[in-house]
Amino acid sequence: GFEELGGAMSHNSKSGVAHFASDDEDQCLEDTRYLFSFLPSNNLERAPRVAPSDDPGRMDPELDTVVPDNPTKPYDMRNVVRRIVDDGEFFEVHEHHAKNIICGFSRLNGYAVGVVGNQPAQLAGVLDIDASAKAARFVRTCDALNIPILTLCDVPGFLPGTAQEWGGIIRHGAKLLYAFAEATVPKITVITRKAYGGAYDVMASKHLLADFNFAWPTAEVAVMGPEGAVNIIYRRDISSSPTPDDRRSRLMDDYKARFANPYTAAERGYIDDVIVPHETRPKVIIALETLLTKRDPGPKRKHGNIPL
Repeated sequence: GFEELGGAMSHNSKSGVAHFASDDEDQCLEDTRYLFSFLPSNNLERAPRVAPSDDPGRMDPELDTVVPDNPTKPYDMRNVVRRIVDDGEFFEVHEHHAKNIICGFSRLNGYAVGVVGNQPAQLAGVLDIDASAKAARFVRTCDALNIPILTLCDVPGFLPGTAQEWGGIIRHGAKLLYAFAEATVPKITVITRKAYGGAYDVMASKHLLADFNFAWPTAEVAVMGPEGAVNIIYRRDISSSPTPDDRRSRLMDDYKARFANPYTAAERGYIDDVIVPHETRPKVIIALETLLTKRDPGPKRKHGNIPL
């Protein structure tokens, strides 16, 4: 019927035209007021700050165990967000659309921030067409309104397949890359686990001039995952071995030790600091407050040319 064709949930979940869904008019008005509490009157003002009720130096030991030991096991990135931000409050935008990435507003020591994070609990957190467009729109909104951006990265890559390729995943993925690259607001990134290939670049990496890039010890900054990389790089070596499974296993262990960690990237300057997860909140707040006076006028031009 009409509800399925163009109702609230259809446009929230399928088309992505609507950003929020409310139970009734009162909830809608309350959500609208809450949304405006994060927004400045114009781009020349800072986003409004509220008196913080949460300790900026608060450590959260639960973050030390939130990432599973098994690299293929999912976890909820919202749980990470809520343990970092003030009072665990996360006002999600596009909650029902492209669930493999989360976007929303929170506060850090009273300062409004936009949060973008891959969601390992949905499609392993891969970037696809809808997720790229959703996050790009949100990043552009934050940049237009002078709101700093916190990015939480756990991305295994772009979603493969003919539907994505023929649908223009390269073009749509470039929207997110462009949005982060052009954003002049403070940009802080925390890599929690996977940061593979081009998708890692897109997620507010140092290569896109993010201001502070942190990584947890569980981070894996590499071209691709150990299994895929070993199967490609050492294909002949494995096939010619009398014990191919053992050879593959040893090569994977070697790859993990050499590349599937944050330290090689840190040595090359792509990671500013490898931090223990429980100190993420104070580290991010110090970084944010360091950047409050950031000014990046950029080159004089009429406007950029986002890949639409």
